[in-house]
Amino acid sequence: MYFPREEYERRWGLVYDELERRGYEAAVVWSCSGGTYDRCANVLYLTNYYSTSNGQIVDEPIWAGRALSGVILANRETPELHMDEPFPRFAELATDRAHYHNDVVRGVYEAVNARKITGRVAFVGSDILSWKYGKRMQENTSEIEWSAEDDLLGPARRIKSSLELDCYREAGRIATRGLTRLMEGLVAGRTEAEAAGAAAEEVIRSGGKFHMIPVNHGDTLEYWTRAPLTQASTDRPSDGDLVRGFVFGPIYQGYWLDPGRTAVCGAKPTAAQRELIETTVGIIEQCIAAIRPGVRVAEVAELGDRLMDKAGTVKDQIAELVPLYGHGVGLFWEHPYIGKPFMTDETETFDAGMVLGIEAFVGREGVGSTAMEQNVIVGDSGTELLTTAPMIWY
Repeated sequence: MYFPREEYERRWGLVYDELERRGYEAAVVWSCSGGTYDRCANVLYLTNYYSTSNGQIVDEPIWAGRALSGVILANRETPELHMDEPFPRFAELATDRAHYHNDVVRGVYEAVNARKITGRVAFVGSDILSWKYGKRMQENTSEIEWSAEDDLLGPARRIKSSLELDCYREAGRIATRGLTRLMEGLVAGRTEAEAAGAAAEEVIRSGGKFHMIPVNHGDTLEYWTRAPLTQASTDRPSDGDLVRGFVFGPIYQGYWLDPGRTAVCGAKPTAAQRELIETTVGIIEQCIAAIRPGVRVAEVAELGDRLMDKAGTVKDQIAELVPLYGHGVGLFWEHPYIGKPFMTDETETFDAGMVLGIEAFVGREGVGSTAMEQNVIVGDSGTELLTTAPMIWY
C-alpha cells in the first residue's frame, strides 16, 4: 500500500466520530469502480480497494452487481469489505476483513444480518446503488431502517493529512508534466489526439492515471470538447487558433487534479486574444491570493463575481456547465464549491489542509473563450501551488 495502516486507522476514527455525531451505530458504504473513478472514492478511502473487474455493473447468471463494493462499519471495529474479486490481496488492503462474492449486494445484506445489525443504519451511496439493488437491500434487511447519508465521509476527506498532502505534491508534479506536454503540442500545431497522447504518456509512465484529457480549438471552442466520445479529435489547430486542454482525473494514488490552460496555436496572439487570456489568468490569480484559513468561501465567490462583472463575458457551454470559481478536490471533487448563491454556505470557511481547484471561464464575442484552472493546497497562511505549468504560452 502507498499509505501505512496507521493512516487508515486515522480515517476510520474520523468516520466513526462523524457516524456517532449523526446518531448512528453502523453504516454501509458503497462504491463502484472497475474502470470508473468518480464513484470509487469512499471504499478506496477506507480500505484501499479498487475493483479491476470491468467498467459496468454487470448482471449475468454468475455475477450480480459486479464492479460494486461495500464496506460495513459498526461498533468502531475494523471495516469489513465486501468485494467483487476473488482471492483478496491482503497486502494491498488496509483491512484484514475482506470477503469475495459473485453477488456483492447479497454478500453485504447477508453479512449485515449475520452481525445482527438492526435499527437506524446509515446508507452511504444512494447515488451509486441502483433502485434494483437498493430494493433488494431493503427487502432482505427488514430489521433495519436505512437512512441516506451520502456525505458521511465528507468531513473526514475534506482536510488532508500530511501524508495525503505529500501524495498531492507528487500528483501535482505529474499533472504539471502532462499538461505541459499537452499545451506544447497544441501550441506547436499538432493534432489534438497527438497532444493528448503525449500528455497521457507522461501521466501513465509516471505511475499515474487520468480520467479525461478534454481538448478543443478554433471554431468549436464554445463547447467543452471538440470530440465528446474521445475528448481529443484528430483535427489539427491552425496558427492563430485559440487552443484549450485539461489533464483531468485521479492523477496519483486516486487523488484528483484537473488543471487546464488556454493558449494560441503558433504563440502569436492578437491583441484581443492576449487580453482574453490575461484577464482569465488575472481572475484566477486574484482568487487564489484571497484564499487562506478562516476566509469565508462566499467572500472568494463574491470576489470572483466582481472580477467577472468587471471583465465582462459571453457565456459558452463550459461556463454554463460549471458556474463557479473553484471547488475542493480529493478522491474526486469535494466541498467547498466556490460559487454564489446556490453552491456556497455563507458560514463555510477555508481551512489548512484543503486542496482546491481554482478556475475561470471568460468569453468574448468574435474572439472566443478561455477555460483555465490551477490546483493549490491551503496552507497555514496562504496557498501552495501544485500545478506549475505556464499559464501564458507566448
